[in-house]
This record gives sequence, structure tokens and C-alpha cells, in this order.
Amino acid sequence: MAVIHGHANPQQALQSAMGGDRLHHAWIFSGPVGVGKRTVAMELARVLLDPERATTEFGQPDCEAPSESGLLLAAGSHPDLHLLRKEDAAHSDNRALRERKQLNIPLDLLRERMIGGRTGDGKNRDAVVYRTATRGNGKVFILDEAELLDRTAQNILLKTLEEPPPETFIFLITSRPEKLLSTIRSRCQRVQFGTLDEESMRMWLAEQDFKLNEQEIQWMLQWSEGSPGRLQMAVKHELAIWANTLEPMLQEADRGRWQAELGPTMVDLVEQFAELVLAENKNASKEAANREGFRQLLRMLGQHLRARLANGDETCGTQCCMTIDMLSEIEQQSESHLNLKQLLESLSAGWASPEHVPTL
Repeated sequence: MAVIHGHANPQQALQSAMGGDRLHHAWIFSGPVGVGKRTVAMELARVLLDPERATTEFGQPDCEAPSESGLLLAAGSHPDLHLLRKEDAAHSDNRALRERKQLNIPLDLLRERMIGGRTGDGKNRDAVVYRTATRGNGKVFILDEAELLDRTAQNILLKTLEEPPPETFIFLITSRPEKLLSTIRSRCQRVQFGTLDEESMRMWLAEQDFKLNEQEIQWMLQWSEGSPGRLQMAVKHELAIWANTLEPMLQEADRGRWQAELGPTMVDLVEQFAELVLAENKNASKEAANREGFRQLLRMLGQHLRARLANGDETCGTQCCMTIDMLSEIEQQSESHLNLKQLLESLSAGWASPEHVPTL
């Protein structure tokens, strides 16, 4: 199982709950994207489902040869560990689920993988959550990106949370807990996760095979802000190259010199981001991939401006603050504006003179 780096307080809270024999049946693990919430849930499953592991071993590496259950858990094939993600729709025997764009976790997928009931293809699904544990040590369900459960799915899941099967533990992993129904939040214990410090990030990096030099590591650590998942995304999508490409143009625009190539370059980078996402997953939503690339770009531009402020750039002042406000406004517009290319062209036009940014 993956080693847990950081998160001392969440680990202590969970260890205390297990030690007091009062581990609640339903939990919400909330916090920033990519900081290891699901990793902690998987480690907790290892302790709960492996009869040869004591609860005091939570978060500790195996000190001896793994048990049969341990081997199954490490291989991701333990029959009583159920990880549910939006991407699982691609493996459904329901053709409509397989072919749909993966924007959320629909009710039919929840019925098929967990709660049972009649699905859109006319089949009556067995309620996996109410089955007897295959190996007799309880069951664990981990719902990743739980905020993507549609409202109907959340309402039906609520019944399971209200009448939980014995020895069954449910973990909702989310970076947007406010998207969960208040009735769901009220029936779950909540653990709040934060970002990792630099020491923990470097320990995590030492376990990866990214082949980064120290300069690249420094950039990645600054970019990721304590999120291993964010750093992985930066490596996969070569975001450091984005920064090197954009920085000279941004510096010129900072001086009030309009850069004709800035807009098209930003559009190209977002499109490259989306193309890679779609190449890896043909059922991924192109719109969602474009929006994610757009968010990464806005974040990079925001870091550029914050660095100017932090470095005491005398040319920044009011104009820099206005540009930050412009970024915030364009980010809000992107939530409802479908033409991201137009937004990026507007952003490019307004960077040198943010007080004159076009209104869309």
C-alpha cells in the first residue's frame, strides 16, 4: 500500500477512533485536490479488512511478509474493498453508461456498484453494500470525487447512510464538501485534510520516478503548493514548459506592451491539455478537459502575479491588483461561458491594460 506522507492530525483522529472501538460507519474526507485523501482511505481499508493487521498499524509500513488479504489489497483485487469513481462507467455492462461522457457519478453507476436497484437498461442490480463480506472481515466503500454524485444519487445513498449494513464502512472523498447534501454531511464523521509541508513533499517525490533536476523540483514544489496530485499533473502535462513559454510574454505585457501571440499561445496550451486527457480516456468530456486546462492556466497566471507582488515589483502596484481582479472575474465567467477561446483572447487583450479588459 502507498506510504502516507504528512496528515498527522487526520491520522491521529482516525487512530483514536479505531482505538476507542467507535469507528463510525460513514466518513467524509475533505480537503484540497491531490493531497492524499484517497490514499489515507485505502490505508484505513488495509487495516480494517486484513485480520492480521492491528489497528495500531494504521499508517505504518508492513514489517513482515504480507498476509493473503494484504496481497489482495495491494493488488487492488480484494473482494470487500470497493473503490467507486466516475471513470468506472467505462467498465459497466450497461452500454449507455459505457458510452456517456464522464462528467459525474450517475445514479445507475451507484446502483450497479453499490446500492442496487433497477437501472436504466432494465436490469435489477443486487445491492453490493448489503452482501455478506466475502472474506468475513467487513466491507469498505470509497467514493472518490463524491461531490460528483448527482442529486438523485445522493438522496438514494442517504438511505444506506441512515441504515448502514453491519461491519460496512463508507468513505466519501471530496474537495467540494459543500456540494454534498446537508443531510449526507450530517450523517458522516468528517476529517479535514490540508496540504503537505515541503519536507513531506520531498519525501513523496523521492519515491517517484520523475527524473527532475533540482531546479525543476523547486518549480514543481512551488507550483504544487503541497499537493502531490497537483505535482503529478504538472509533470504529465509539462506545465513547467507552459511557464517557460508564457513568462517572457507576460513580462512584456506587465510593462504595458500588448503581446499579439499571448492569446493564441494560451489557447494552444489549453487545447494540448485537453487532447492528452482525451487520448488517455476516450470517454472523458472534452468540455471538462478544456475547463480543467483553463483552470490550470489561470492558476499559473495567478502565481506569476503573486510572485511580482511578493518580490516587491515597483511596477506592479495598482495595475497588478487590477489584473488579479480581472483573472478572478474571467474565472467566474468561465463557469457559465462556453467559449473559453474568447475568454482567453479577452484576457490577453486586457493583460497590458486591465482597466480596459473587454466585457463578455
